Amino acid sequence: MTAPDVPVCAIRTRERSPGWDESVGTLASRQHGVVARSQLLAMGWSRDAIGRRVRSGRLRPIHRGVYAVGHSALTRRSHWIAAVLASGPDAVLSHGTAAALWGIRNGGSGRVDIVVPRSSPSTKAIRKHNVRLPADEVTVHEGIPVTSAARAVLDLAADKGAAAAEAAAREMEYLGIYGPVSLPSLLERHPRHRGTPIVAGCLDRLKDDPGGRIRSPLEELFLPFLDTHRILRPRLNAWLTVGHERFQVDCLWPDARLIGELDGFKSHGTKRSFRKDRRRDRRLGARGFHVVRITEDQVLGEPSELAADLHTLLTIVRDNVRASWQP
Repeated sequence: MTAPDVPVCAIRTRERSPGWDESVGTLASRQHGVVARSQLLAMGWSRDAIGRRVRSGRLRPIHRGVYAVGHSALTRRSHWIAAVLASGPDAVLSHGTAAALWGIRNGGSGRVDIVVPRSSPSTKAIRKHNVRLPADEVTVHEGIPVTSAARAVLDLAADKGAAAAEAAAREMEYLGIYGPVSLPSLLERHPRHRGTPIVAGCLDRLKDDPGGRIRSPLEELFLPFLDTHRILRPRLNAWLTVGHERFQVDCLWPDARLIGELDGFKSHGTKRSFRKDRRRDRRLGARGFHVVRITEDQVLGEPSELAADLHTLLTIVRDNVRASWQP
């Protein structure tokens, strides 16, 4: 919008100035290559200047009033901040998308979750949640307005359930992500939030959990399976030293010297990885570890049979270990 006390010819001169576009490039570099129309107007751009750059391809529309500057290669963070800018003042990234930005959950592709303080319709690309958040539950991370990691876990619990929330809470603890308000404090603050009882249960289970990181969807699925069938939780993604080699195993029950490998094609689908896995199994077996391989089909398709076998294995292997140590 042209300021009344600035000559029109001066505005046009500034719009043609290379430095004028450089200032936009500087702003875009802080926002993952994205700018909002409102920001350009506040910097002194006219609507005509914006339109010309859109027609020339120097500004590429992403959402209404939001543009990529001079390029078409957008990262996930570009799409995330574009969704925030398109959602108006005080909008912040939330739920699973916020958890992905914090690095406590995989994914983050597809529809972007946004919290807005006022009623606003969702779109095909943006899912909006109408919530007024306290100031200490929002922040800026990597240049993107976002809910705190703890708040993301709470919202994720309501949206995706206990397994997703527990995995995110575990990763948040592992990475040492702490904000001004802890998860227990959030539960006290929001007793009626749909995620509160879910997160409370997660925190209760994690008190006695052996620890370790969850790195795959199958691992996330496996823990609730163990709880349902009253099987002792293992340590996840634990490191073992065998001779001069170190191996990372998916699940370790150390007292029973039992190892569970959660097999998916993506991690074990090549001949090279197949041979490497079998060599590791042999090496671990030679040191007294029993290795059992578990697939998603077994967890979902034959849970009772798998649970019975794990109970038996844990009992047999543990008893054999104890017997081997008798004087």
